[in-house]
Amino acid sequence: MFPKTSVTSLIVGVFLLYVLHTCWVMFGIVYTKPCEKPQSDSCISPYLAGRPRLQLSVYTALRPNADGGHSLIHREEEFDVNTRFERLVNVSVPKKTRKNGTLYAMVFLHQAGVSPWQDPHQVHLVTQLTTYMLPKPPEISLITGQDEPQKPEQLKQSGSSEQDRPVSHWRSRLTVNVVSENFLFDREALPGDVHRYMKVYQSGKKMVYLPLLFVDELSNRVKDLMEINSSTTELPLTISYDSIALGKLRFWIHMQDAVYSLQQFGFTEKDADEIKGIFVDTNLYFLALTFFVAAFHLLFDFLAFKNDISFWKQKKSMVGMSSKAVLWRCFSTIVIFLYLWDEQTSLLVLVPAGIGSLIEVWKVKKALKIHVIWRGLTPTFLFGKLDESEKRTEEYDTLAMKYLSYLLYPLCIAGAVYSLVFVKYKSWYSWIINSFVNGVYAFGFLFMLPQLFVNYKLKSVAHLPWKAFMYKAFNTFIDDVFAFIITMPTSHRLACFRDDVVFLVYLYQRWLYPVDKTRVNEYGVSYDEKPKGKSHKD
Repeated sequence: MFPKTSVTSLIVGVFLLYVLHTCWVMFGIVYTKPCEKPQSDSCISPYLAGRPRLQLSVYTALRPNADGGHSLIHREEEFDVNTRFERLVNVSVPKKTRKNGTLYAMVFLHQAGVSPWQDPHQVHLVTQLTTYMLPKPPEISLITGQDEPQKPEQLKQSGSSEQDRPVSHWRSRLTVNVVSENFLFDREALPGDVHRYMKVYQSGKKMVYLPLLFVDELSNRVKDLMEINSSTTELPLTISYDSIALGKLRFWIHMQDAVYSLQQFGFTEKDADEIKGIFVDTNLYFLALTFFVAAFHLLFDFLAFKNDISFWKQKKSMVGMSSKAVLWRCFSTIVIFLYLWDEQTSLLVLVPAGIGSLIEVWKVKKALKIHVIWRGLTPTFLFGKLDESEKRTEEYDTLAMKYLSYLLYPLCIAGAVYSLVFVKYKSWYSWIINSFVNGVYAFGFLFMLPQLFVNYKLKSVAHLPWKAFMYKAFNTFIDDVFAFIITMPTSHRLACFRDDVVFLVYLYQRWLYPVDKTRVNEYGVSYDEKPKGKSHKD
């Protein structure tokens, strides 16, 4: 009754609906419907339309409600909403804060010449100037045992438990924004995200809203944090101000809430920082491009996994396939996963790497025809036998690896020895993982060459999973874009560009050795094979 629909078509259809729905939601966020009748009582007018003289004052306090006292650290006397500025101030750190405590900043926008504590038309926000994070573990030279220069306070923290306890860190930036446009809000269509930042008062028959003050939490990056020591009495704070459009304010509020929600679900400060970097370090147009790139990356990742698993699930012969390349891919993905974990990389990079490692282990099991038989709790591994065609492929594969080993092994050993002597690490485990991963990143693409050599010897590419290859090729070029957006180790970033060359050679071999899809190829595979039915007479 209904036409047959493939799983891929269904996935692509759902993906397109998701993209269209997201675009509609984003439009609803950045666009706010203004009040159509400015003279009606349903409109809420801006306080800034009267061009009042304003001041910006910043206080510090040990509690968010200022109980226990407060201290003025900066006052901008001639404050202009449309004038951008940046001020560097030194903040006195209270004793309680130095003892792993918290310090708050209270930002007031009030009438000039009037104390913010007595101004009925003031607006203010409270934000933390400190946050809790695990201290960075010290790195030492594994040969000499010398560590990095440390302050006396850090030398006292000799116990390992001190490294596992979060300590107070100083946020060295405070970014303040005010909506500068004189926007007329409709009381009946007031956005919920703006409502919690809005303070209104009655002026005759009309409602007037005070300036929309916003403290940008997304600009607080991990790289700007400073660990607070018990002897620290003053710390620098950069107070920056800039006006903001209403659409961008609403977008920033939603993104800030999203990051907070992720932290409630277990994301660490470092994981949240990776997401902050995507929003803060790029403009809105590039951010929109990033969203579409990320969406297509997710789609191609899913389709590549699906087709790769489908190909290997049906694979019964290793004719034309390099088993050494499969083993190397499994080893390299596991090493990369452990390296990213050791470097505490973002979950955006770590989770896909972990899933890929599991798939590569399963492919090794299929490639080597391993059967696991459990006798109680003891596993027994049985290996299948190779036929004549598979043995010929294995000969070409072994020959390619023999030539590569002359170049690869000396380079990897030399790199490991060099890093041991000149580079500092947290532990021997960290050095081992770094040595392996540097070999994978720097020379790992050489292990993709045996498959190219086997293709050249057999003069055929019909044995390769080309659907999965093409999805991975698209993702490889998308990774090139992500390499400049998401924070990751430099070696991992360079590896994204390394794969481009190999895929181009694969595409050249695809053109050089074309596949006739209308016939059964030399490996018993037909691309246009139809289900067999009963024969009938005319």
